[in-house]
Amino acid sequence: MRFFIDSAKLSEIEEAYSWGIIEGVTTNPSLIKKAVEYENKRGNNVFLENYIKKILKVAKGTPVSLEVTSTDYESMVSEAKNLFKKFNSVAKNVYIKIPVNPSLCDDDSCKRKDFDGIKAIRELSKLKIPVNCTLIFSPEQALMAAKAGAKLVSPFVGREDDFLREKAHIKFNKNDYFSALGIKDKGKDKKINDEGIISGVDLVKKCVDLLRADKKIKTEVLAASIRNKQQLREVAIAGADIVTLPFEVLKEIIVHHKTSEGMKNFVGDVVEEYSKLRRGIENRVVKK
Repeated sequence: MRFFIDSAKLSEIEEAYSWGIIEGVTTNPSLIKKAVEYENKRGNNVFLENYIKKILKVAKGTPVSLEVTSTDYESMVSEAKNLFKKFNSVAKNVYIKIPVNPSLCDDDSCKRKDFDGIKAIRELSKLKIPVNCTLIFSPEQALMAAKAGAKLVSPFVGREDDFLREKAHIKFNKNDYFSALGIKDKGKDKKINDEGIISGVDLVKKCVDLLRADKKIKTEVLAASIRNKQQLREVAIAGADIVTLPFEVLKEIIVHHKTSEGMKNFVGDVVEEYSKLRRGIENRVVKK
């Protein structure tokens, strides 16, 4: 499983890549807005085009997802083509994020555009523009995106967990752990579910199972909206090809209090003779 960083902050991306284990970047309009506001507050006037180019250069050799903001087929395709033309020449690593269903309608009160995302993915794949299909909340959506030609599909783990907790009227903080095995509905024997999905991790697993059942599909599953390191472990076990992680979660992974305790003990137990040996100082007997 590959690690991506989910951030548009250049400082975070640079530090994460310095560790040598990050293999991609995911951004979205919200993350880019936060990054620009952060830089402006620090007194750095950001020219967005140059800022994005710097991200692409840091991530050279690995994918960087840039998301469209339009919501109809023609505009998404046009925007995607412009983004790819403007930025892919920098480091040849641009992927375009397209929502699986860009419709803003919750009912039939306005003209629905349910398949505009799929149509856009299909067109862009014909043009050899790699697509990361985002906002996946069902395995069937992932399958449709894969059949349209998406290189990556991104099921949203944390947001699916949020939805299930909201259905159950559970108070929670977004970083709270939600069991991959789901939870039982109050007063009922069955688990809370969203069209059969019992957790964000379960969503990832079912996407993986469904796509791998068709040997012709080469689309990879990218687990997104990860809130804590336990979710990372569980989506890895579920078979995700990629996980994209916020910078704060990435930093959590390496920390364990027993590791810190062990380091203090080891350092405290070092004897002087061993210390000299590890520094390359020979322990010679001096002849008189």
